[in-house]
Order: sequence, then C-alpha cells, then structure tokens
Amino acid sequence: MAIGAFVESGGGAGAGGGGYSGRVTPYVVLTCVVAGSGGILFGYDLGISGGVTTMDSFLKKFFPDVYQKKQDSSTSHYCAFDSELLTVFTSSLYIAGLVATLFASSVTRRYGRRTSMLIGGTVFIAGSVFGGAAVNVFMLLMNRILLGVGLGFTNQSIPLYLSEMAPPRYRGAINNGFELCISLGILFANVLNYCVVKITAGWGWRISLSMAAVPAAFLTIGAVFLPETPSFIIERDGDTDKARILLQRLRGTTSVQKELDDLVAASNLSRTVQYPFRNIFKRKYRPQLVVVLLVPFFNQLTGINVMNFYAPVMFRTIGLKESASLLSSVVNRLCATFANIIAMIVVDRFGRRKLFLVGGIQMILSQFAVGAILAAEFKDYGSMDKEYAYLVLITMCVFVAGFAWSWGPLTFLVPTEICPLEIRSAGQSIVVAVVFLMTFVIGQTFLVVLCRIKSGTFFFFAGWICLMTVFIYFFLPETKKLPMEQMEQVWRKHWFWKRIVGEEEETKQAEKTALPSM
Repeated sequence: MAIGAFVESGGGAGAGGGGYSGRVTPYVVLTCVVAGSGGILFGYDLGISGGVTTMDSFLKKFFPDVYQKKQDSSTSHYCAFDSELLTVFTSSLYIAGLVATLFASSVTRRYGRRTSMLIGGTVFIAGSVFGGAAVNVFMLLMNRILLGVGLGFTNQSIPLYLSEMAPPRYRGAINNGFELCISLGILFANVLNYCVVKITAGWGWRISLSMAAVPAAFLTIGAVFLPETPSFIIERDGDTDKARILLQRLRGTTSVQKELDDLVAASNLSRTVQYPFRNIFKRKYRPQLVVVLLVPFFNQLTGINVMNFYAPVMFRTIGLKESASLLSSVVNRLCATFANIIAMIVVDRFGRRKLFLVGGIQMILSQFAVGAILAAEFKDYGSMDKEYAYLVLITMCVFVAGFAWSWGPLTFLVPTEICPLEIRSAGQSIVVAVVFLMTFVIGQTFLVVLCRIKSGTFFFFAGWICLMTVFIYFFLPETKKLPMEQMEQVWRKHWFWKRIVGEEEETKQAEKTALPSM
C-alpha cells in the first residue's frame, strides 16, 4: 500500500498531529494493511456480480429470459438486461448488509473491532461456498445474503479500526487504504471475469463466485492476530497501561501521554452514553448526524455503483462483445486504482474538502458527457460506432478516477473522524446502512430506469452531483490532521454549525448556573 512511503521517511516528528508525538511505524502499517484488506471483500463483490451477469453460460442457467432478450434483435439495447429477478440477485446483498450493520454496531462497541471483522470474514466465506456450488436461484440468493451479512460487519468495523489506529496526521492516507482495497477487489474481480469467460465448458462463473473466499480467509486469519485499538482497550476495561504500551508500539515513541489522556477523557464520556443510536439524534450531535446521513446518501447518487455493477452490461449495451466489455471494465478499474493511490498521497496535504470539490466537478462533467454521447450517437437498435463506444469508455474512466480520489475514500473517512467516541460506532453503522440501502435502491431500479429514460439516466446523476458538491462547499468543515478527540473545534468555528453547537453549550451553561437555586 502507498502508506509504506511514510514508513521509509519515518513519518517525521509530530506525525501524530494536534501536539501528539510519534511517527508511522511498520507495526501500524502492518495492522492497517491486514484490516484494510477487508475492503477487498466489498470490492470483489461489486466487481464480480456485474461481470458474471453478462456471461451467457450464467444467464442460460439461471436467467434464461434475459438471455433470450439479448438474442432478440427487436429488444431495445437499453432494456436487454431489464429483469426483476436479475436485479434481486444483484441487490439482495445490500438489504442483508443493511440489517447486519445495525447489529454490528452493538458487537463492535461491546466486543471490539476485531470481533466484528472475524464474524464478517467467516460469514463471507460461507457465502462464497453457496455461490460456487449454486445449482438454482435459491442458492444464488443465499450466496448474496451471506455475503451481505459479512460485509455489514466488516464495512462497519474496519474504517473505525483504521481511523483509531492511525496517527492523526496520516489518518486520511491510512483510512483511504480501505478504498484502495475496494478498488483492488473490483480490479481482481474484473480480471478474473475476463479470464474465466474464456472457459468453453461454461462453468467459469463458478470460479468467479467461489474465489471470494480467498480475501475473506486472509482477513479472518489476519484478524486473529490483530491487536484491538487503544480506544477500545480503554473503553472496555480502562486498562491504561495496556493502551500505553500499544500506543508506544504504534507511534514508535514513549511520549504518548497527551494522546493517552485524550483517549481516557473520550472513553470516560463514552461510558456515560448507554444508547449511542438514541444519543446521536440529540441536538448537540446534529452536525455529525447530518454528515453521516448525507455523505453516504450522496455517495450512491454519484452513479458509481451503476459503473461498478453494470460497467460490463453498459459496454455490452453499447455494442462491445462479451470479452471486450469485460476487458473495458478492467481498464476502467485500473484508472480508479491509480486515482486511489493519488488520494492516499494527497488527502492529508490538501485536505478533504478540496478533494470532494475537485472530484465532484470532474464527475459532473463526465456524467454530462456520457449522457450527451449516448443521446446523440446511440439508438435503441443497432450498435454504436466503435469510436464513440471507446469515447464512452474513456469518459467513464475519467468519472471513476474522480470518484476514486474524492467521494469513494472520503465517504468512509470523514464520518469516522468527525464522530466522538461515544457515538462513533453508531455513526459508522448509519454510514454503512445508508450505503447499503441506497446501493440496493440503485441496483434494483437502474436497469428499469435505463430502459425508460435511456441516456437521461446520466443527466439525472449529474444533477445530484451538482447538489452534493454545493453541500460540501457550504456545510462540510475541513478535518485534516486534527485528532479525533479534538474534532469538536471544527464545528465551533464553522459559519453554520457554530450556531447549533453554541446554542447547545449556552443551554448547558444555563442549566449549570440554575442548578444551585433549585
């Protein structure tokens, strides 16, 4: 991972940020690489399902009506893959993940981040077995549901783990490793799909579905040896000596008292909160609640999972052959992976807001361009000229690159760092739940919408990206390099949120002043 560059440079003095001492040590890199690899599970599933559903052998066995529509020259290209059962196969995972992540919040807070990773990895392995051995649609759906449960646990716990283990100064880069792993998982899935589609016997899709067990096994075995985070050690049993030893090993210095004191203070406050989901709706957490709801909501309305799910379908739709469409998806994902690495390098230097805004503008222009090309050159019947088909591919590459260095990694980073410890687990569960819910909605409706409004689909997403870019510009404060235990400072200084935070503090002060006279 790109964070290895920080190890070679020693991380520098004050790598902790916020007055903390330390540097990025090989130990923190190793633990975060193992944990971050859980992103491969999410990425692999995103990439594998879109490719598998374009394979003729897979469609013949499980979705013969879709296969027949593909062969029918009178069927509109925009509607060839419009099948309720096919979209249920693709999107059922996300409803399972939505439900699972709500349970995962309690497990993560009570039993630790490692425990949630172990549960997620184990269930994901079981789901992979159902996929590789599937003989009917029921087994396929069991595959998707189990994968969803596994992702609900891993996606809820891993970003928390990474943010709590990382020095504040490099928290962005280390946490963005999770998004890089998602991108690598999608890339691996696309390459595998491209290879197995050449198996003439027609069982290559079984390899694609069952190979999900490989990254799941790596995460599960690796999680057995991972330490818990210092925050959880203090919160669970108040063992400050154990937390100090771990912090010294993570930071590469014995001067960790200031960070330890902040963790103890945050833990003491966290213990007073028994119901995080209830408390996150209190007025004093209004800024955090808005962010953990809207950032993942907007993330899905970029249209990225349309690209992830249906890139091979899209490329088949515009006239590329089965093998060429899968290869195009590989090219698309290579661009995204390169952009993820750039994000890891620059996120702590330029900050979160700049990446959000630059990536937003890039995606707006890309979505408008794809919509315009399809509206002008692609009709319901016949095929698009190859020059325009490849122009669509290039434009989609620009789009995914914009997402990969902005909304992709920052959707998981920003909510974890702006939520105080007492609501952090609940906040991350809301993020994952909204991602899964919106992914389900997009996955369930995209093919229907594409069939109805055709190229207008891309203008629809472009409009949403305009709105979310405006939201970032006006309402999201910068959070780079600030320790999570000191994050309330950003709300007190923000032009809009300082009024809400200020009113809450004034109310508290008034209550304290009035108390003696009661």
